[in-house]
Amino acid sequence: MMSKKSLIAVAVAALLPLTCYFLLKHFSAEAVVMPKRYFYDSVQVKTEYGKTIQDTIWHKVRNFTLTNQLNKQVSLSDLEGKIIIADFFFTSCPSICPALTRNMKRLQDAFNKTDTVVRFLSFSVDPARDSVARLNKYANKYGINHDTWWLLTGDKDDIYDIAKKEFKANIADTNVDTNFIHTEYFFMLDKDRVVRGWYNGLDSLHLNRLADDVVLLMLERDKKKKRRLFGN
Repeated sequence: MMSKKSLIAVAVAALLPLTCYFLLKHFSAEAVVMPKRYFYDSVQVKTEYGKTIQDTIWHKVRNFTLTNQLNKQVSLSDLEGKIIIADFFFTSCPSICPALTRNMKRLQDAFNKTDTVVRFLSFSVDPARDSVARLNKYANKYGINHDTWWLLTGDKDDIYDIAKKEFKANIADTNVDTNFIHTEYFFMLDKDRVVRGWYNGLDSLHLNRLADDVVLLMLERDKKKKRRLFGN
């Protein structure tokens, strides 16, 4: 259980994104160190203007279709252009999941007030028992906004493939049991579905960094949009 001091730190972190966002936009974005990309699929070698250039093809989380707490079939492609924060949980979890859900709810509340680009996903690692009805009851218990946070169930093999091969959960958390993905980590995808960070969802320092990194990805999104507008 998080201490009162840690809870206060999370609450403070939740209030920072809007302020940080405008501060970062005010100062030179070139001086900001952006969240790194973690996994690549291949490296292409090409020639431009007589120079050999290596182009890294970063791993993108594949599209998938699962069922959310409102009994709707939803796909990752439905969230095109969104920054995504995800975790892996199950509704009957007696240990870390309630605390993780509460901390993610704080993040949801914070970013709902600042920018509509952030979305949240929680994958059930016990889909046989986590029916739509159970997910809906769990979501309502924690006051989850159904529009911006999906609790997902579906085929277990598909969910575990997403966890291990797409989000690389067993690499981020080397202590995780690959037969039962029960991890305390949150995962962040940028708008191109590339993994840009993982964070201990029970650690206030990690949660502060996650909040900061989301703001940086918002800034990155704005920089790319500005370049398109000016034709650069």
